[in-house]
Amino acid sequence: MRNRTLSLAGLGIAGLLAAPVQAETPIATATFVCHADKSIVAKFYPDEVALTLNDGRSLALPQVISGSGARYANADESIVFWNKGNTAFLTEGSDDNITYKDCVAD
Repeated sequence: MRNRTLSLAGLGIAGLLAAPVQAETPIATATFVCHADKSIVAKFYPDEVALTLNDGRSLALPQVISGSGARYANADESIVFWNKGNTAFLTEGSDDNITYKDCVAD
């Protein structure tokens, strides 16, 4: 878990004085250069990936079951990031809608 926000409701003074939660250090970071001048910066954590897309969006996706490679998806799997070796791609909406394709780590 990383970059979590704490709710302060009901914590009282002691809870308000507690130190903020520190972000976990990524296991690895990779920049993927994709088709059509697109790119993805991926920060890999033990159970999730944090993506920064060159269109300005930032996404955090938990790791999910995969037959091959690493697969990360949101709850309804409308956004899925696949990574195998130095390649990756991102689908949005359906598996047929590859919005970031032919991505290779530089």
